[in-house]
Amino acid sequence: MKYVKYVFMAVMLAGAASSCSEMLDTKLTNEWSESDTWSNPDMAQGVLLSVYRDVMTAPDAWDGNFLDAATDNALTRNFDSKVYRAGQGVFSYSTNPLGNWSDCYDCFQRIHLFLDRGLTDQVRYSISNEEDDAKIKQRLKGEAMFLRAWVGFELLQTYGGRTDDGQVLGYPIVTAFVSDQEASHPENFPRDTYEKCVEQIVEDCEAAMELLPLNYTGGDAILGDNLFGRASGLAAAALKSRVLLYAASPAYQPDNVVRLNGMGDYTVVDQAACQAKWERAALYAWEVLQLEGMQSYAALNPKELYDGGDSQSTEFLFRTFVGRNHAIEERHYPPFYYGNAQTVPSHNLAAAFPAQNGYPIDDPRSLYDPSDPYACVRDARFDVNLYYQGRKFGSNESYIDVTPGGKDSEDFSEKASRSGYYLAKFINTDLSNFLKPLEQQDSRHYYPMLRKGEVWFNFAEASNEAWGPRGLGPECTMSAYDVIRTIREKSGGITDEGYLGETAVSTERFRAMIQNERRIEFAFENQRFWDLRRWLLPLDEPIRGMKVTRGADGNDDFEVQIIEERPLHDLRYYYLPLPEAELRKNPGLKNNLGW
Repeated sequence: MKYVKYVFMAVMLAGAASSCSEMLDTKLTNEWSESDTWSNPDMAQGVLLSVYRDVMTAPDAWDGNFLDAATDNALTRNFDSKVYRAGQGVFSYSTNPLGNWSDCYDCFQRIHLFLDRGLTDQVRYSISNEEDDAKIKQRLKGEAMFLRAWVGFELLQTYGGRTDDGQVLGYPIVTAFVSDQEASHPENFPRDTYEKCVEQIVEDCEAAMELLPLNYTGGDAILGDNLFGRASGLAAAALKSRVLLYAASPAYQPDNVVRLNGMGDYTVVDQAACQAKWERAALYAWEVLQLEGMQSYAALNPKELYDGGDSQSTEFLFRTFVGRNHAIEERHYPPFYYGNAQTVPSHNLAAAFPAQNGYPIDDPRSLYDPSDPYACVRDARFDVNLYYQGRKFGSNESYIDVTPGGKDSEDFSEKASRSGYYLAKFINTDLSNFLKPLEQQDSRHYYPMLRKGEVWFNFAEASNEAWGPRGLGPECTMSAYDVIRTIREKSGGITDEGYLGETAVSTERFRAMIQNERRIEFAFENQRFWDLRRWLLPLDEPIRGMKVTRGADGNDDFEVQIIEERPLHDLRYYYLPLPEAELRKNPGLKNNLGW
C-alpha cells in the first residue's frame, strides 16, 4: 500500500531515535523494509511516537504566534500569519488558516496502522519477559486510544458545527485503517452527527483509561515516572471532561434546542435537552475530581512553563516539552531585549483582570483609576500574563517604557508592541540579558495541553448551568460558587467574596463570571478562540490598546484606543468551513452554516 510505504519512509526512525543505538543491525534508513518495521519494537513504536510528535505542538504554533492573537485577548504584528488572517475573517473553502483536516486523518491512519501491526506477536517489546511484553503492549494500546480521541477532538473542535438546515455535525468517523480502495469511495464517509462524534471520542477515552495508569509514578520501567509526558489515565479523563463540556455548549445544539438570533444572541428552545447535557458534563467532571491527585486545587506555577526542569508538574496532565532553548523568548520578548514581540496582549484582556478586592475595574469599588491604571492592585494573574508601562522587565534593571521615544515604543523599533503591552506568560525573564548576543541563555519550556485546573472549571461551568451558582448536584459536595471562590483565592489572591456573591444570584450572571475567570486563567493557552465560539459570544469586539504619553510635568498620561478592528460580524464565523478539496471529492459532505 502506498500509504504504508509513506509512513515507513517518513517517520519510522525519526519517532524511535531514543533506542536506535541499541540495534544490532546498522542498516541505513532506506534499507529497512516494511517487515522490518513490524518486527522491530523501536520502529513499530516509532509509528505511534510520530503521532505524538504531530499533536504535541508549541503554544505559539501558528506561524510563531499564539491562537489568542485571533481573539480579543491579543494581536500580532505579523500580517501574513494564520492568526491575523483568522482574526480578520479570511476563511473560505480553500483558505482556512486553521485547517487541520488532512493532518488529523493522516494521524488516524498511523494510529490504526499501529493498532493493526504494532501489537501482534510478531513484535516483542520485551524479548526476555512475556509478562512485561504484555504490559507494554497494553500501555501502548492505551496511548493509541488516547491519541485517537485527541485527534478526533481536534477535528470536532475545528469543524464541528451547525449546517444550513439546522443540524449539528462533526466529522466522518474512522475507526480502522482506510485502504486505497476504500478511500476511492469518499461517498461512504459522510459527516457523522456531533453527538455521535462525542460518543466515539468518549468511548476511546474510556478505553484509554482502562488500559493506562492514572499517573506514571515510581521507578517501574514500564509504568514509572520515566514515561512522564505520555498519555495517562488522568489525561484521558480530562479530555473526556472537555469533550462533554463542548457537547453541552450552546453552539453545538441543533435549531430545535438552541436558536441563533444573531451575533452573541441565542434562545434556548428546549431547556430539558440542554439541562441533560449540562448535567452529564457536570457529573462526569465531578467524578474526575474524585480521582487521586485531582481533589485539591493549586494555582498554576508560571515557572513550570519555562523552567520546570525534569520533575513532573502535578498540574499538567498532558503537556508538550517544547525544548531547552530560547525560541519562545526570541519570538515574544520586546525588541529592546532582542525579541520580535510577535504576539502581544490587548487592553481588552488587561481590563478583564479584576482588582484584588474582587471587583471588576469598571466598578468604582475596585478603586481603579484610569489616569493611573497600574497603581490598582490586581488579580495575581495580571502579572503572570502581562508586561505594562512602568513594570520592571524580569530581572533586568530596567522598566517597560512605551511612551514616544521610549525603549519599548514603536519609535525604538517597528517590531514594538502596538498595544502598549508585552507578553509575560511562557517566557523566561528571570535571567538578565537572556537574549543578548554572545550571552544567549536557554530555558526548559513546557506547554500544558490538559491541566488539572481545567477540570475544576469544567465542573463549575456545567454545574452552574445544571443546578445554578449555589446548587449541589447528586453526590456533589461543592457548587459552582464554591469552585470559583477557591480558584479566585488560590490563583488570583482574591479573598473578598463581595462581588462574587453579587454575581451568584442567577445562572446568567454567574455564567459571565465563570467565562471571565476562564479567560484570564487560560490566557495564551489557546482556548479563548474556541470558547468564544462554543459560548456564542460576540466575535467582532475591536481590539484596544493603551496609548501612553509623557506630559510636560513628567507624568505618564494614559488613553485607551482602538487599534484593530475584527470584522467577524456574520454567524458563519462561529463555525469553520470544510476543506474545498474534501467537498469536491465527496459532494455528500454538508458544509457548516453560511459556507
